[in-house]
Amino acid sequence: MSDRPEPEPPFDCDVAIIGAGPVGLFAVFECGMLGMNCQVIDSLEAIGGQLSALYPEKPIYDIPGLPEVLARDLVARLRDQAAPFKPRYRLREKVCGVEPLAGGWRLRTASGLELRAKAVIVAAGAGAFGPNRPPLPGLEEFEGKSVFYMVQDPKLFAGKRLVIAGGGDSALDWALTLCALAEKIYLVHRRDRFRGAPESVARLEQLSGPGGPIEKVVPYQLLALQGDSGRLDSVTVRSLDGEDRTLEADILLPFFGLAGDLGPIAEWGLERKRFQLRVDPSTCETSAPGIYAIGDIADYPQKLKLILCGFSEAALAAHAIRARLYPDEILHWEYSTTKGLPQD
Repeated sequence: MSDRPEPEPPFDCDVAIIGAGPVGLFAVFECGMLGMNCQVIDSLEAIGGQLSALYPEKPIYDIPGLPEVLARDLVARLRDQAAPFKPRYRLREKVCGVEPLAGGWRLRTASGLELRAKAVIVAAGAGAFGPNRPPLPGLEEFEGKSVFYMVQDPKLFAGKRLVIAGGGDSALDWALTLCALAEKIYLVHRRDRFRGAPESVARLEQLSGPGGPIEKVVPYQLLALQGDSGRLDSVTVRSLDGEDRTLEADILLPFFGLAGDLGPIAEWGLERKRFQLRVDPSTCETSAPGIYAIGDIADYPQKLKLILCGFSEAALAAHAIRARLYPDEILHWEYSTTKGLPQD
């Protein structure tokens, strides 16, 4: 019997992409156009990242060539754009560690999955994110039944009495979207002024007038939930003066933002700035050669947290990775209009 160690099995893919948000999906396309195959890992149960998890029905206006597109439709277009390159999506998987291999990296997930890749792109947005949960007694009993932190299917709230809590864009957007479906909407905010886009605030004023579908409950804060077996009957709110009011409701939608957390990424030894990874802006490579970061998680001087900037970073990272993996090959670059897409 030989004393030589068993050789490592071949790589599972050229590029492992951590994060299936819009920027991660576009990275599949950019890598594919350069002849590199990808596997995509995400802790959520569906692709799309925050676009799918938080506001699938929200319109987006700053995507070049698309004057207006719903978040869910943008995700669908990016999925279709990546499809010719046959990426493998590994959902409900959270990467908990990476370690160097000869010529690449080994990734491990919390479920025990191991994946070997020649390069890694971290496109994890704000990292492992979760909602800021209101400090309400017995909240856990109602979560997933009557209390939701995201809206995936607006039709589920048709004919319901909704309490929406928050004063930012998410609260306003969903109040304005769901008011056509819901029986009643109470919009609870601790101030009498909202932080949303001016056009949203103006539309709210129109819809919250006498007899309107939205009632502003300001300045109030959430105090308690009433119900049984996870089903809400009412929500109690309290004013800054200590006055309590009970709102009959079937559903509570609290929108108090996201709690950013890099999670295990913070343990990988990469240079970072709080919840972001420092990268070379010309290549998007992190302090670890072969690991790249794009999108909101990437940090460099004059960084703009825009989806379209993330798309550009995906292209930069893909070209840098190809040069790294094939240093002796001259890339005869062709525009997509001349190269076209792979044919089955």
